[in-house]
Amino acid sequence: MPDWVSARRQQIGERIRTARLQANLTQAQLGERVGREYRTIHRWEYAQRIPNLTDLLLLAAALDIPLADLVQ
Repeated sequence: MPDWVSARRQQIGERIRTARLQANLTQAQLGERVGREYRTIHRWEYAQRIPNLTDLLLLAAALDIPLADLVQ
């Protein structure tokens, strides 16, 4: 994969983490809201895994932010 893909994954993870912290949620609490384990949230935030489109939609709804704010 091109290097920019890894960089974008890290940016998306950082945006998820920032939005979660601004919402005053733990990884476990956010996981409950989107139906995923806290370990999955951690993996997304640190770009170890990438959320699919459905997950991104659930995250945006759970964090009450536009989807574009997570992936721009």
